[in-house]
Amino acid sequence: MGPKPTRVTNTIRELRTERGDLTQAELARRIGVTRQTVIAIEQGRYSPSLELAFQIARVFGVGVEDVFHYPESASG
Repeated sequence: MGPKPTRVTNTIRELRTERGDLTQAELARRIGVTRQTVIAIEQGRYSPSLELAFQIARVFGVGVEDVFHYPESASG
């Protein structure tokens, strides 16, 4: 199953920096995915499962909506 393009944006890069430069590899290790998956999620090319989204938020100690954002309306 290939990546699902998404309109969901996220603040993973900013959160990693705030947490003392947590690397993509370390984040991947903590949530049990590959670094490539973390990169794809971070770049908005892949939408994580709800379970994975919660795991990512938990690593940073924040709520899911503090990490992932979905546009209010489908404009354009």
